[in-house]
Amino acid sequence: MSGQVGKSNQTLVTEFVLQGFLEHPQLWLPLLSYFFFLYTLALVGNTLIITIITCSSCLHSPMYFFLFNLATMDISCTSSVIPKALASLSWKENIISFHRCKAQLFFLAWSGSSELLLLTVMAYDRYVAICRPLHYGNLMSLQLCLALAVAVSVTGALNASVHTCLMAQLSFCGPNVITHFFCEIPPLLLLSCSPTYINSIMTFLADTFLGAPTCCSPSCRKASSLPASYTSAQPRAKQRAFFTYSSHLIVVSVYYSVVACAYISLASSYSPERNKLVGVLCTAVSPTLNPLIYH
Repeated sequence: MSGQVGKSNQTLVTEFVLQGFLEHPQLWLPLLSYFFFLYTLALVGNTLIITIITCSSCLHSPMYFFLFNLATMDISCTSSVIPKALASLSWKENIISFHRCKAQLFFLAWSGSSELLLLTVMAYDRYVAICRPLHYGNLMSLQLCLALAVAVSVTGALNASVHTCLMAQLSFCGPNVITHFFCEIPPLLLLSCSPTYINSIMTFLADTFLGAPTCCSPSCRKASSLPASYTSAQPRAKQRAFFTYSSHLIVVSVYYSVVACAYISLASSYSPERNKLVGVLCTAVSPTLNPLIYH
């Protein structure tokens, strides 16, 4: 462990050891294959979505514009974590500097919070498309879509900056082993030798306020809109509305449940094994499934 001597004659940690899956050495090859397979699928699937939407003029609509943004965030999320996990499994390179840890934390928080907000925007877009089809072009104009996309990205960046800056203010002077395969807020707070209640409160508030609109409001609107769309629409339109609704609802349910399980809990209830599983779902499984769900 490298570090520097602080004012209190304590050695301040300047790098961490990512425990990853070292407690299961017999699983390193299956885990390596699993992560590599999911990461490849996530990159290929989301890159295909971005390429097809960019090259096909018939897909230049609000729905696909937001799907383009979702694919971009999925690539950012999985690329901020999985390459380091692959390196750790391949070469047992588990050391990460404090600065790289903060950078990983920032991009993970940015992509995660932005995706929560984007799912809310996508739900509103589908609500308008199903319930107000004749006014859809006016209500979801290009200017509004661009403004919503910028607002989502900026809000996510501000949220990530707050958490990263708060983490940078903490002191780490004891153990430096992170019980995870990437830098995440709960295990980092457990390692800090300075008060962390502000960090815990801000994490809880951020995930509650960012996640509640995604989980509740759009789902209720969409659920109430389906009967009306079914009674007035043609069979083909009914089928399209159903698949549009169900696809988005699946993504919202899975993603928000995973985020809630990971962050909306007290530090005292932190479980390394549970959060590793949640981390795999967030950073590997979800970015892989989204292209398949929205195909």
